[in-house]
Amino acid sequence: MASQQRLVLAIAVLASLVTFLDAAIINVALPAMVRELGGGLTLQQWVVDAYLITLGSLMLVAGSLSDAFGRKRILGLGLLGFGATSLLCALAPTGPVLILARGLQGATGALLVPGSLALIVSFFSGPEQAKAIGAWTGWTGAAFIAGPLVGGALVDTVGWRWIFAINVLPIALTLMLLARLVEPPRPAGAHIDVLGAVLACLGLGGPVYALIEQPKVGWTHPSVLISLGLGVPAFIAFLVQERRTPHPMMPLDLFRERNFWVGNLATTAIYGALSLGMFVITLFLQEVGGFRATTAGLALMPTTLIMLLLSSAFGGLSGRLGPRWFMAAGPCLAGVGFLLMLNVGTPLNFWTQMLPGVGVFGLGLTMTVAPLTAAVLGSIRSEQAGIGSAINNAISRVAGLIAIALTGLIVGPRLDVAGFHRVMLTTAVLLILGGVISAVGIRNPPRKA
Repeated sequence: MASQQRLVLAIAVLASLVTFLDAAIINVALPAMVRELGGGLTLQQWVVDAYLITLGSLMLVAGSLSDAFGRKRILGLGLLGFGATSLLCALAPTGPVLILARGLQGATGALLVPGSLALIVSFFSGPEQAKAIGAWTGWTGAAFIAGPLVGGALVDTVGWRWIFAINVLPIALTLMLLARLVEPPRPAGAHIDVLGAVLACLGLGGPVYALIEQPKVGWTHPSVLISLGLGVPAFIAFLVQERRTPHPMMPLDLFRERNFWVGNLATTAIYGALSLGMFVITLFLQEVGGFRATTAGLALMPTTLIMLLLSSAFGGLSGRLGPRWFMAAGPCLAGVGFLLMLNVGTPLNFWTQMLPGVGVFGLGLTMTVAPLTAAVLGSIRSEQAGIGSAINNAISRVAGLIAIALTGLIVGPRLDVAGFHRVMLTTAVLLILGGVISAVGIRNPPRKA
């Protein structure tokens, strides 16, 4: 591999790592934030969803920005912005300021994931490109191993604000490497779908606001009705805009490929379930189970260790046998893991009531992730890998923010054992639905002779 290619891969991994690490860290810090700033479950939901709204809605337009203004420049701006907004989060004096800072952090983070993939697409081609994307996926997945542990340790030692401040270190390293990179050529005729970006933000933000606020004020409250009245038509208009504009940020033609649209439909169910389940498990362990933040981070380590040990093996099997049955069996097995957690009660005994479910869930998730990525990206041309991955990443984050916005409806007025059971059952149903969608809809590619 040429030196510039090695440099590109290092930059792409580090630039994306901070966004994945942030997503993995945040849950263990939420109870500590509420203890200091107040706001209860609503603040916890908005701290997560404000980030996901801007991240998910702007991730697609970031590819157009990279094409129009240069991939190195946009990635550098994203890194500087993410560092600055991370510090703003760390210094936030109140809950509303923290929510605003998280929204800004998501907007700058949106430039990093597709920007890093665009760099890979610029410098790699053919089999080397697929291998580089695989390495990027593997390394960024490591954030989910380190995130809860690092976050829990920081919360329990120096405080929750340091989970944001620590982002400055990898960002500084990435900027140093980026300075050594030769700017890749820009594609001809690049355009920015500004209207699409605005409609996407309104179309996501309005319904999410309504879902989070309605448990407190009711469906008939003017703020809920106005946010739905603006958001739903805006989302419909976004789809119309993407169909009509000659330079869409989300090319709808990609959804003509069967495995692409089925894979993204399965992504919606699977990643919505993961976001909901992980969010509530982490809160339950601390607020009901009495776990410290570090211990809550350790509680999910079996899942991440199973992924670390077996994901490449399942990826290889999927490559030889096709992704269909792995995508079908994996989510269903993960759903069984959440059904096993219906045994959780008080007093909480993690070893007997939760660990078996966590282990089964981890095995099912490991069977799912690599085949899902392979099915989605393998269904489109290699030169579309960047936008295809950006769409899949955006869909997974939008599914997550909607699922978390629904937490209040599922849990009820406070998180207790009954509310926890409702979430575990809902998560299991969504995962099994993702498996059924995959079994019915995914097609294995023809075997090479």
